[in-house]
Amino acid sequence: MSEPVISVRHLSKDYDMGKVVVHALRDVSLDIMPGEFVAVTGPSGSGKSTFMNLLGCLDRPTRGEYFLQGRSVSELSDAELAVIRNRMIGFIFQSYNLLPRTTALQNVELPLVYGGTGSRREKAAKALERVGLQQRMDHRPNELSGGQQQRVAIARAIVNDPVIILADEPTGNLDTRTGEEILALFQELNREGRTVVLVTHEPDVVQHCTRVIRFRDGHLVADEPVTERLDARDVLASLPPPEPEYAEA
Repeated sequence: MSEPVISVRHLSKDYDMGKVVVHALRDVSLDIMPGEFVAVTGPSGSGKSTFMNLLGCLDRPTRGEYFLQGRSVSELSDAELAVIRNRMIGFIFQSYNLLPRTTALQNVELPLVYGGTGSRREKAAKALERVGLQQRMDHRPNELSGGQQQRVAIARAIVNDPVIILADEPTGNLDTRTGEEILALFQELNREGRTVVLVTHEPDVVQHCTRVIRFRDGHLVADEPVTERLDARDVLASLPPPEPEYAEA
């Protein structure tokens, strides 16, 4: 059997707020195998975003261990964590986090710039083509629809061919059709072998994944397979034709 791509053991995160300590994550242990498509869900304040920030090496645990491809990352230096974020993890934010004064191509080039990678323009162009934006490479974010901006964010996340794609509410700001188009893209990336971990509070988004883990009050309360999975391609085929303003989203 293959080894877990992600393994966390007794992972906890506390925030000292002065007079009170907030236990955002409490003693979480689980494994995620290569090629899984995992939904992380739970109510507001349940710990799901904290969990994702720890997986993305954007924060450090208070207690416990996190192993990425068998390597302990809990005690790495900031410089070492930056390398892992750049080369092994693609993070996609709900608000896209695109630089407003640069083109789609330049936004996608950023991880390559930070990593000192050559042939940046060619690789960024291929990533944008991969998400269907080859005709929008020279457009700035304010010239793109929400769905197109999210595709730029996905292209930026995959340009370094990361081991893991982490997505935080990637369809939260999108209409139904555009959201399904983004989920279809995630499913396609997953079918190609990429491990995808996606935060969502929407039950229909969970149904696009292969496994769901649920948090409440910082605790992992459920970890189960998705039994009635939706294929986003089928959902898109069942929707009414797009309005003209959404045709390029």
